[in-house]
Amino acid sequence: MHALTTSGRIDRSSLRSLREEVETARAVGIVAQQMTRLASGRLRQSHERLDVAELLSNVLNHRSRETQAKGFSVKPRLKAVPVIVDASLLFGLLNTVLDWTLRHAKSDIEITLDMLPNSNQGRLNCQFSQVTQEELDDEATLDSARPHLDCLTWRLLEQTAWAMGLPLQRKDEDGLARLTIEFPRTAHETQKGVTSIELDEGFAHSSDSKLLAGSHVLIVASRRDMRMQLRQSIKDMGLIIDMVSSVDEAFDFCREGLPHVIVVEGVLHGERLKQLRNDIVAEVPDFAFVEIIEEGSQFEMSNSGNRSVARVGRGAIESALPSVLMFELSKSL
Repeated sequence: MHALTTSGRIDRSSLRSLREEVETARAVGIVAQQMTRLASGRLRQSHERLDVAELLSNVLNHRSRETQAKGFSVKPRLKAVPVIVDASLLFGLLNTVLDWTLRHAKSDIEITLDMLPNSNQGRLNCQFSQVTQEELDDEATLDSARPHLDCLTWRLLEQTAWAMGLPLQRKDEDGLARLTIEFPRTAHETQKGVTSIELDEGFAHSSDSKLLAGSHVLIVASRRDMRMQLRQSIKDMGLIIDMVSSVDEAFDFCREGLPHVIVVEGVLHGERLKQLRNDIVAEVPDFAFVEIIEEGSQFEMSNSGNRSVARVGRGAIESALPSVLMFELSKSL
């Protein structure tokens, strides 16, 4: 920033460094907001019967581009573990596990999900190497690596597990990090403190909980006034919002990782946008797209009349877009 201010110019390398610093600062702000929300003690949890394996598979599939960009793979071995938890918190917990793991892993990641022996409790294990093979024999490197695991993302993971009442343990030995999360409240047996009134069984009364603060929205709009209107309409939803001005920029943005939903200006409709959608849907079949129609005050959810893309008229952006996003995001959970 100092060089840019002084000279009025910035080279490609410095621009890349500046972008990384801005992204880091934004990530810290987002994690801090989430931790404040969890630590406030004012969460209203909606307990539901959910399959951890199914939701974890969806998360891993959605974020496969990120793992591929790291140059190693995630090796999941998942057995069905039906649990009774809040859907939004479970979604956030699994994404935070992956955030923390991808930040520190220097090897393939092993994830197992099963039931504890002779018990009705579920267990999630995650293991990876935090050092390279060359660093493994260097004791000083091993000692310096351990404190880095206690990053802000780890604190968010601790706070989320605490809010959900889930025991969490971590072991760091010989360059390996092992994370274990237990799920004491499963759907295999009736649990004390959870009445039939407290258990949610379907979408209708759980949709609010499923829209997790921190879900990622990409706005694709060529006109600045449209970008600002869209951003203003959803600014209070606790979403992470990014904006690009063309479909080509959207391609570049999605190359290393997918948002949770793309909101696109209807005037950009064409073969290039169709290709972007086909590429993403091939990886994530239930990925959410919302198209903004230039005229009108009507809106349509996806799958309405066999429609695969939700639509919102420009006149209904403020009144309808938040509800449409809530519905579209909830379908992937």
